[in-house]
Order: sequence, then structure tokens, then C-alpha cells
Amino acid sequence: MRSTKQLSVTLPNEMAAEVEARVASGEYASESEVIRDGLRALKARDKAIESWLRQDVVAAYDAMKAKPARARSPAQVRGALTAAHKKASRKK
Repeated sequence: MRSTKQLSVTLPNEMAAEVEARVASGEYASESEVIRDGLRALKARDKAIESWLRQDVVAAYDAMKAKPARARSPAQVRGALTAAHKKASRKK
């Protein structure tokens, strides 16, 4: 039984040129390797986002839910960012 499946993929000209350039440069041996590497990178990115959501976002949400007084309005956040930007600009 085969462990691979042949697919036909249509890419915009710019993407196709990028795939071809990477093969021509010797970075990859075939167009399939470029696509496989791209899918691996996409999978790694999705895993990193999922990890960030589960660890950081959920923790921040839980902390905010436990202590709602920590919340800041959009205007307060904007003001703090503006003040920090002005302070950083003065240092230059």
C-alpha cells in the first residue's frame, strides 16, 4: 500500500515561481518537497497558536474573570499606550 497520494495543485503564478525558484536554487529537490515543507510550517504555526491560546489567553481570561477590577477600558489602554509612546519618543 502506498504511503503517499498524488495531488494536482493549482497555484497563482507568483507562488508557482517561488516554488520553482526554491527548487532551482537547490534548496529543495522537488516541487513536492517545497509544498510538504510549507505544510509542515503551517502545522507548526497552528500548533503554536493553539498553545498560546491554551496557555496565555485562557490564563489571562481566567485571571480577569476572577478579578474583574483589573479590566481597563479601550480608552484607558489607548491613553497608556499614547503616554508610553510619547515617553519613548522623548528618550530618542
